Amino acid sequence: MTKTSSKIKPVPGYLLIKPQPIEKTTASGIVLPDSHEDKPQQGTVLSVGGPTLIDGQKVTAPCKVGDVVIYREWGGKEYKENDVELLLLKFDDIMATIQ
Repeated sequence: MTKTSSKIKPVPGYLLIKPQPIEKTTASGIVLPDSHEDKPQQGTVLSVGGPTLIDGQKVTAPCKVGDVVIYREWGGKEYKENDVELLLLKFDDIMATIQ
């Protein structure tokens, strides 16, 4: 795993994710054109904001720095830092962690 240091520190309730690139070749070896760009839905957690209150309940992050997570396709806010694509997501945009 490659760690990316970032000056971005998420506020409570948010995570900073480095999306993993989408495979451009199918399992059978078919190369997909650049026009077939899906948004990544998997990435590595770079930074975690603190706990937040949702409906009066204290909610902590569902993952930790270094975890690989699956998140909602259209969730979050994209941000580019030093030519690296990053994504700020809410805690509830995380659907699973990959073990």
